[in-house]
Amino acid sequence: MAHTMNMEQGGSKVLMGTLLAWLAVLIYASSNSIVTLLTEVGEVNQVMGRNAITFCNLLALGSLISLIPMVFLFHKDWTRDNLRALTRKDWGVLTLSALLSSALTPALFFYALDHTTVTNVVLVGRIEPPLFILAAWLFLKEDFDPWSLAGGLVALVGAALVVALKGDGSSFSLGMGELAAVAATLSFIASTLVTRAGLKGVPLGIFSIYRTILGTIIYAAIALYLYGPLHFQDLLAPVVLKWIWVYAIIVVIIGQLAWNIGLKYARSGDVALATSFSPLAAIVIAMILLGENPGAGLIPGGAVIIAGVALAQYGRFRKKQAEKRAMERAMELEGSANFKGV
Repeated sequence: MAHTMNMEQGGSKVLMGTLLAWLAVLIYASSNSIVTLLTEVGEVNQVMGRNAITFCNLLALGSLISLIPMVFLFHKDWTRDNLRALTRKDWGVLTLSALLSSALTPALFFYALDHTTVTNVVLVGRIEPPLFILAAWLFLKEDFDPWSLAGGLVALVGAALVVALKGDGSSFSLGMGELAAVAATLSFIASTLVTRAGLKGVPLGIFSIYRTILGTIIYAAIALYLYGPLHFQDLLAPVVLKWIWVYAIIVVIIGQLAWNIGLKYARSGDVALATSFSPLAAIVIAMILLGENPGAGLIPGGAVIIAGVALAQYGRFRKKQAEKRAMERAMELEGSANFKGV
């Protein structure tokens, strides 16, 4: 009975992690549209001829603001016993996660966007879901989910259709920008793997706060080095302070918390499926918030993406049914053995 209760509790945590992973993907898919809307507000309300609502200002100040609810929610994790329990390996994992997620990955993506089209970067990034499943199986020894892998590959085809039929004159080629996008995708996968490994032995509060602080410092240092000491001069401008809360609450606070909890409890297949849905979600959200025209590829490509998600879920359903039948059979055999013993 205790075993059954533990299985039910584990199942509820997996379900919670899966739902939060999907929520995080939807939030991150909307982040570009939200940032675009906010930068348009900054363009209308300039500070001495400058748009104060820049991506760098939003990310840096939003990360600092997110520390307020994190400290409120997770201050109990920062105890002497918890900190003493962390090994050098744990601190190394935390630091590596911050370096990958806050420095290397965004730097590679920015380089890619400077050397190729957004369309090509999006297309290259769709290799992430199936590669993540394989990497989690190889490096984290997680159960291999062939149905999720197949669903991710089908969703990749759907994303390619959306891009190919967009009708904006874009063409795909393999150059420095595309190679940087591949490297950025691999860096993101590595960051996700490190996060999953780190969260297994580190309290969520310590992980979230430490990575946010270190990541913000690294990001600010890189921005100051690349763009000069005046890069953050409008960080505390009234228009920034007025609108930063939209970005900080939705994208940084809710998005990061949902993503971290999702990575802690969701299966790798569930995370990969959620990220497979990201391009379709980003396009639909851009349609709603920005009035963008997705082109003729939305319907066929979106249908293929949804088919990929459905394929993986069908495989998951079959697997659960098989496990349920095996458990029922084992209970029948155990009951029969007990009856004969009596």
